[in-house]
Amino acid sequence: MPTDIFVSVQTETLNSQMLEQHLNLTGAVGAVVTFIGVVRDHGDRPDVVGLRLEHYAGMTEKILRQSCQHAAERWPLASIALVHRIGALLLGEPIMGIAVASAHRQDAFDAIQFLMDFLKNDAPFWKQEITKSGDIFWVEQKTSDQNAKNRW
Repeated sequence: MPTDIFVSVQTETLNSQMLEQHLNLTGAVGAVVTFIGVVRDHGDRPDVVGLRLEHYAGMTEKILRQSCQHAAERWPLASIALVHRIGALLLGEPIMGIAVASAHRQDAFDAIQFLMDFLKNDAPFWKQEITKSGDIFWVEQKTSDQNAKNRW
C-alpha cells in the first residue's frame, strides 16, 4: 500500500493537530509520532531572538516530498505530514513539524529521525539568526548534523 504524503512550506503557524489531520489513520495504524521543532534562544550564537528562513519555492517542496518518499521506502508507513515554515520567526514559535503514522511505533520514530537528519543537512532552506543587538548571521551546517545523517 502506498504511503500518503503531505508536504507544505508556509508562513502560517503550525501545531500537532494540524499535522495529524493530514494523516491517513486506517485500522492498520498503531502509532502516530509527531515532532515539532521550535525557535530557541541560542544556536550558533548565545543571544538569538529570532530566525529568518528562505527557500527555493517549488524546488523545496519537491525535495521534501522526495525525502518523505525515501522514508516510505525504508519503513512501512501509512502516511507522513511534513510542514516547514519560512519567513521571520520569534522565540518559541514552531519552525517545522513532522507527523508519521505506521503500524508500529519504532518505524514511526525511525522515520522521523531520518527525516530530521535530512532536513538539517539537505533541505534547501537558508536560515539566519537574529541576535539581541539586531545583527543577522547566516547559520552554517554543523559537523554533528552531518554525522547524524551518515548513520542512515
